[in-house]
Amino acid sequence: MPSVCVVAKKCGGCQYTGVPYPEQLEIKQKNEEMLLKNFGKVERILGMRYPCFYRNKVAAAFGKDKKGNIICGTYQEGTHYIVQVDKCLIEDEKCQEIIRSVKSLLKGFKMEPFNEDSGKGLLRHVLVRKGIKTGEIMVVLVLGTHVFPSGNNFVKELLKLHPEISTVVININERKTSMILGEREKVSYGKGYIYDELCGCRFRISPSSFYQINPVQTEVLYNKAIEFAGLTGKEKVIDAYCGIGTIGMVAAKKAKSVIGIELNGNAVRDARMNAKENKIENIEFFRGDAGDFMVKMAAKGEKADVVFMDPPRAGSTEEFLSAVATLGPEKLVYVSCNPATLARDLEFITEEGYEVKKIQPVDMFPFTDHCETVVLLTKEKIRPFGKKPFDKNRKSHDKKGIKQTDNKNDRFKSESSGKVLRKNKVKS
Repeated sequence: MPSVCVVAKKCGGCQYTGVPYPEQLEIKQKNEEMLLKNFGKVERILGMRYPCFYRNKVAAAFGKDKKGNIICGTYQEGTHYIVQVDKCLIEDEKCQEIIRSVKSLLKGFKMEPFNEDSGKGLLRHVLVRKGIKTGEIMVVLVLGTHVFPSGNNFVKELLKLHPEISTVVININERKTSMILGEREKVSYGKGYIYDELCGCRFRISPSSFYQINPVQTEVLYNKAIEFAGLTGKEKVIDAYCGIGTIGMVAAKKAKSVIGIELNGNAVRDARMNAKENKIENIEFFRGDAGDFMVKMAAKGEKADVVFMDPPRAGSTEEFLSAVATLGPEKLVYVSCNPATLARDLEFITEEGYEVKKIQPVDMFPFTDHCETVVLLTKEKIRPFGKKPFDKNRKSHDKKGIKQTDNKNDRFKSESSGKVLRKNKVKS
């Protein structure tokens, strides 16, 4: 198994390059135990059988070096300096190969990469997404202008090199922004989207769709979450932070009914299409704030048996957790991508009448310091409706080494249209 990356220090995306994988798992295990041991036993982390080339979404920025040569790769951590990446140990090999082909075609077509300072040039980024189960591949060419000279011929040549490509989308991003994707796009080849399969469900993936970047471990993660919920077919389930409905649709197969709630309108649209594609009729999706939704349910005397929550890296909010306590489901299944904010949130929700029963770490992102965790909580005491829900001046627990991230929506900014910084590339 390869473990050495020649650009690791410049890139900054992988903190454990050169560290044997068993040692990486031990480091993550100890970190989870340090942060979460006060809440209960932390089970042994579930690692990957082959922890390389797992990212099914690869984005590359294009530019020129000091000698005028075209380069492509990732931004150096915390900067807009492009690090030339010829091979990455955690990105899908076919996706990387396609990006290298795009780079090789630019010179022959006399196409210039986009220059952020001058605003001149054409190609800003290339985004490649792959369905691991289906093998379908999407290529998104992100341009700095709506004019794409010889664009049709360029795409034809790319397809000759890679006939396995399912669709090519041209995205226009003329703004001065660190976001990868612009708001305008047109389909150059294929349908403009691809499909992948996860936990027995089929999901439609468009250029800006949020979809987990390591589907192999995502199945491990979601199956563990469903196992913790202990669904029998009689439960009313809420999937908060539902995204495109992945957890909710998997749960719907074993529950009486599921409600998915999500603020992102595009995600809700994709979720509804995915439910229709999978012929799942016992699930509904709503656009809105999940906390407000649950408070209104409680005010009407409605109940839910299980709540799944999968917030971004910044964790949840006291408003949301207080709403969970107000609704009072028997079980809360918390899927976290940040053990530090998870510890902070568990401290709050356990004071609101819930008790931690199980804690299971899952290594979704080998060679990085990120780790996912599934936690099962059960209701131990009833919280009176109308109790003061939260303290708006609440601060992060710095004394315990727990820091709060600034942006609670960074998942959609980094995975849907975000900056290509390796330090943000895991979430996912």
